[in-house]
Amino acid sequence: MRLRDEPLKAVAASAEPRAAVAVAVSVTGAYRTLCRGGIDRKGTASATDRTRFEVGSVTKTFTALLLADTAARGALSLTGRIAERLPYAALPRGHGRAITYEHLATHTSGLPRLPPGLMLRGLPSWFVNPYRSFTPDMLLPALGRAVVHHPPGTLTRYSNFGVGLLGRLLADGAGTDYGSLLRARVLDPLELTDTGTTVPDAPDGPDGPREPDAACAVGYWHGRRRPPWVIPALPGAGAVRSSAHDLIRFLRAHLDPGGADVPRPLRLPLLEVVRIRELPGEREEKSGLAWSVRTLAGATLYFHSGATRGCTAFVGLSPEREVCVAALTNSGLTLRSRFVQSAYLLLRALALGEAK
Repeated sequence: MRLRDEPLKAVAASAEPRAAVAVAVSVTGAYRTLCRGGIDRKGTASATDRTRFEVGSVTKTFTALLLADTAARGALSLTGRIAERLPYAALPRGHGRAITYEHLATHTSGLPRLPPGLMLRGLPSWFVNPYRSFTPDMLLPALGRAVVHHPPGTLTRYSNFGVGLLGRLLADGAGTDYGSLLRARVLDPLELTDTGTTVPDAPDGPDGPREPDAACAVGYWHGRRRPPWVIPALPGAGAVRSSAHDLIRFLRAHLDPGGADVPRPLRLPLLEVVRIRELPGEREEKSGLAWSVRTLAGATLYFHSGATRGCTAFVGLSPEREVCVAALTNSGLTLRSRFVQSAYLLLRALALGEAK
């Protein structure tokens, strides 16, 4: 199938004028990408579909697949209660004892968006990186101070805390760290060589400015360079960096989980993450594991967006027309940002056959 540049250009045009952009689409196996700008605003290197960007909350879709994989191996049940693997002091108050792994992955646990105490600690660096000072040893004590006001499964409430906790529980259960577990179970089997949780060296070091890693985009917010994003206590919620090329490969695996190109151990997990679930209190949107889901005019759209202080990302797929969309830019969200909306509209148009 021949794909035109015009729909991709519309997404690129919605990014900041000086920002790096990588937009990639795949329709029935045909791949096309449009890239513009440099990895930084000094002309160090041009952005390509292999340039790594911070993807923020798109990380949650990787954590969801890691959860489904862990369940398929028999190490836990999606409906198992997390309280069984927590020390007594870390049990959330209220209805927290009833939280399951599936609740964490569908934002129906009732946990707050952020861990108690993170906002206060993060205020001094709120516009740079509010998560940096919230360390792994603070996570479980914060969980013990959290209050779950509604029975899990009865309210949809987006929670970085919940999915970040999920990543921690999966890693602890496997006796390793989140990045290593993700590499072994998901990234290496899918051959996602541009993807991982490793933090690149900061452009400014103790001895002054240094050249940025040419493989990684440098983030900007309101035109100001941001340091690399770190999220030490909640990597499962937002630590992944990836390229447009790898994200399309990741999305394609979700289109046909039983396909010959998908590694056998990940076939059942991929089927599980795209299984549609009803969300409490939601009419239009449903959920996979971590994925937002909408159905319209015979097309099913799975999508997720993400943002750090310096980058914005969108991924989406639609199985009926075998559509995948990945859009990345090295500019953080602002009130006027339309990048995510434009990428979603591209996914929608391709899924409905309105753009080719």
